[in-house]
Amino acid sequence: MNRNRRAGFTLLEVLVATVIMGVAVTALIIGLSQSVKNAARLADYDRAVMLARTKMNDLLLDVNLPFDGSVDGGFAAEQAGGMESGWRAALKPYDIPPNAGPGTMVLQEIALEIWWEPPSGGRRTMHLASYRPARIPMPPVINQ
Repeated sequence: MNRNRRAGFTLLEVLVATVIMGVAVTALIIGLSQSVKNAARLADYDRAVMLARTKMNDLLLDVNLPFDGSVDGGFAAEQAGGMESGWRAALKPYDIPPNAGPGTMVLQEIALEIWWEPPSGGRRTMHLASYRPARIPMPPVINQ
């Protein structure tokens, strides 16, 4: 055996190992930054879902809504995580039976659209729909 040979790595081996580590660290950093972006986007969607469910529950319980028409509004900045956001609800009767008069109980469709503008830009929307029982209103009285 040759005992004069030194133990250790050659310069070429060290350079190859450094390049491999550099590529691995770069891929890891890119993956982590994408994960942070996805987490922020999902947090925005989670907040929008929470706002949408809350607003839909409010609309389903509100007895002062119009029978046919639309209503809209905005959310407080602290509710929406500092983002500009709002909602619009379209209300319309669903499948009124023939010869149904005032006071008849029918289904009313509530189509809710929630919108928000995240800091990353662009406008995002979410749509929900639900039904609730409602009475056909009395026609307005016209004084002559």
